Amino acid sequence: MKKSVKDFIVKTIHKINDEHVVIEVQSSESLNGIKPGQFVNIEVNGSKTTFLRRPISIHDIDVANNTMSLFVKIVGDGTKAMSELKPGDVINMMYPLGNQFHYETIQKPLLIGGGCGVAPLLFLSRKLNELGNKSDILIGARSSKNISMLDKYQQFGNVFTITEDGTHGEKGLVTSHSLFQDLSVYDKIFVCGPEPMMKAVGKVAKENQIDCEVSLENMMACGIGACLCCVTDTKNGNQCVCTEGPVFNVNDLKW
Repeated sequence: MKKSVKDFIVKTIHKINDEHVVIEVQSSESLNGIKPGQFVNIEVNGSKTTFLRRPISIHDIDVANNTMSLFVKIVGDGTKAMSELKPGDVINMMYPLGNQFHYETIQKPLLIGGGCGVAPLLFLSRKLNELGNKSDILIGARSSKNISMLDKYQQFGNVFTITEDGTHGEKGLVTSHSLFQDLSVYDKIFVCGPEPMMKAVGKVAKENQIDCEVSLENMMACGIGACLCCVTDTKNGNQCVCTEGPVFNVNDLKW
């Protein structure tokens, strides 16, 4: 799908907790062609300290209604201003940016999300489900208060949870979950979350010779590879996460 810069209308704002909101926006044009793993760069109004667009993962797409859902973590003035949008407001977005998860030939996927890293996995699980593949989806968090919207993911797969304090699902880090006792049943792992978590999962995937893709969350500004602030070190040299990524195969990263 060709990159565009267009206005979207805010349809709904769903506050998940004190740190996260899901913003549903609607386009006047078809959103068909957007791929799981891609992101948008949003112009932020209403914040005197925010001058650059903010990159946000595409959480889900409803092609029939031309709507897009964005999972936003409130971490500064820019995302705070976004969380205060109201239905009917207009936001300007550059989209779709970046590459995609490569899922088309996968038969038995394992999706792993940590914290706000669950954001791009809902759309991915939807697309896998459309191909007839029901995913196993592992969601990790610090505690039960950081676990939400499980019903959304349960539409498309088998959902498992693990929390560091044991207040929801199993207790521990994602790599200690019982699913990791036998990874041979999976032909690919898709991961998004904190870098230490992605590195840990990537290490285990390599040890078990299972293909693994991760979605990096490097700091970005332009979103089109011009500013070079999101560069990451790969076996093919320095690459911009906003254009060559955000999705990388772990075998291509110097982890």
